[in-house]
Amino acid sequence: MSDILKQLGYLAGASRFRRISEKLQQDGDKIYTNSGISFKASWFSVYYVLAKSATAQTILDIANQIDFSHITVKNILRELKNEELVVIQPNPNDKRSKLVSLSQKGRQLQTQLEPLWLSFSNVLKEVFSTGHPDILNILNRIDWEINHHPIHTKILQTDRSSVRIVDYKPSLKKYFYELAGPWLLDVLNGELEDDDKFTLNHPAKAYLEQGGFLFFAKYKDDIVGCVALKRLDEDTFEFAKLFINPNYRKLGIATRLIERCISRCMENDATALWLQTTMAMPRAHKLYYKLGFNDQAAPTQMDVLDRTEKIMCLEL
Repeated sequence: MSDILKQLGYLAGASRFRRISEKLQQDGDKIYTNSGISFKASWFSVYYVLAKSATAQTILDIANQIDFSHITVKNILRELKNEELVVIQPNPNDKRSKLVSLSQKGRQLQTQLEPLWLSFSNVLKEVFSTGHPDILNILNRIDWEINHHPIHTKILQTDRSSVRIVDYKPSLKKYFYELAGPWLLDVLNGELEDDDKFTLNHPAKAYLEQGGFLFFAKYKDDIVGCVALKRLDEDTFEFAKLFINPNYRKLGIATRLIERCISRCMENDATALWLQTTMAMPRAHKLYYKLGFNDQAAPTQMDVLDRTEKIMCLEL
């Protein structure tokens, strides 16, 4: 039998997500049933918030933490209450709301659930990775996009062009110097380091031939950003020469380029992604921390540049 949802392509995106979600919840319910535990997969997010909360939560608190609708959280709590897994009490500070916490029975159930969650998580990682090794970042980007740029507003726009991240090809070579060159010359007061001179003029030799990658950000027909992914050894990479045209710096392009680097690292079974930076770039540091990078000492396989003042690493 033909699958009409596959035939509909992007138009059936929401339906495909729902179908996947329903299948995962059905399997989750079977896992709980087979383990002799009275629990439903659809309760997980709400229950987990309560299990990890040191204090009672309002319904709004719970909804905000998992970005569920108020009515969805209320319905789940009603089912949890029927199973005597939660306690719902009046809020002494706000008569319009209720305070929710796990009951003693709910806390006891947690010790049975956590080993199952660990096993389920490992299996889900295996399943999701068949789609892409970096599926969680992909889902995060989709989630962010529909929250910040809702489809109902996008469809009314006459110009719906978006930023695309593309791999290196010979015709893009000139843009690497045109984008990153002037910026580096300004940072270095007009004098490039030897490493910069080579990489800017010979990006394919500097990166691609050494097992690395080059990515460019394209907006409409213009190349507006670039980044290099340098291979340090069999298991680690470093990203460098990240630069965005100043006229396009509020489109989230830097994040998109770094996330492409992270995805490519994970596709290559890398264990770490490194970067070098200076203290004069606090806004960039904020982005790096947000994406999961942490301050670390330089690894032995990294060629530290003279201008470098800070080393960061994302463990994969």
